[in-house]
Amino acid sequence: MTASADRVPRLLALIPYLQAHPDIKLSSAARDFGVSSEELREDLNLLWMCGLPGHGPGDLIDLSFDDDHVAVTFDAGMSRPLRLTTHEAVALIVALRTLAATPGLIEQEAVSRALAKIEEAAGAQAEAAAAVTVSVDGQDARLADLRRALKAGQAVHLTYYSAGRDARTQRTVDPIRLLLVDGHWYLEAWCRRAEGVRMFRLDRIEELAKLHEPSRPPPDVMPRDISGGLFLPSPDDIEVRLRLLPWARWVADYYPCQSVVEDGDSLLVTLRSTETTWVRRLVAGLGGAAQVLDPPGLAAEIAADAGRALAAYEGPRVDCDMP
Repeated sequence: MTASADRVPRLLALIPYLQAHPDIKLSSAARDFGVSSEELREDLNLLWMCGLPGHGPGDLIDLSFDDDHVAVTFDAGMSRPLRLTTHEAVALIVALRTLAATPGLIEQEAVSRALAKIEEAAGAQAEAAAAVTVSVDGQDARLADLRRALKAGQAVHLTYYSAGRDARTQRTVDPIRLLLVDGHWYLEAWCRRAEGVRMFRLDRIEELAKLHEPSRPPPDVMPRDISGGLFLPSPDDIEVRLRLLPWARWVADYYPCQSVVEDGDSLLVTLRSTETTWVRRLVAGLGGAAQVLDPPGLAAEIAADAGRALAAYEGPRVDCDMP
């Protein structure tokens, strides 16, 4: 049985194809679709059961394939091949161009071939996609470098910004795998400095250098189970709840949040951290766009920080007489 991702387009194309080739030999149709006769017969049996729910046999697709020939006796309205609208064609072309522009893509040739076929089939519709510019940023370049390091079994050196501690660190790591979670790429690696498995978000890697030495994570290290979430909270973590106004919503994308809840134009987010120094700096820097809901004492600490900063900025008042 072929994968469902291949089977659905074939099922959609079968009825128009069979109508264009009445009483075709089943083996010939199977050859045209690139499947075995047994697979095509299973497709025909499935189509035979398709129709409108709750209605009689007259609403079902009806086929005749008792011998080695197959014919459509009722098409249930599936008389034309599926066609893309202009918006669908443009979206698909832009997506394929984005993939084609991604460094280190494993299936580069397959993507390029698919793009060429879609552009040819779309015709004039493809011209609308020319107005969309696709660019590849630094994260994609790092992704390509890390893919090559993984393939070659090389260790890498990172300059990494830790948002949870608001600090930059130097790390030599042994890559284990790359993960795409919630739209962000992560490197899972054995960190020689921490002597443990760590997750490094690619858009926070400021510098990356492949080392001329092999990657050597301990043999008993296993990839982390992320079925319960990428980051597992510690019992010692402090739970921080913030209300973010619209111009501070980016915080929920940039920092790992335990929960994000829409509340009108605002977001209610819950963060967990081993300490709150970086949270105090974050909230103070947002200039009123973030409100601390919990813990109660944190808001008072931020207000005290702001008062000290204001006093240092203003300095001592000097009175002088004007001439």
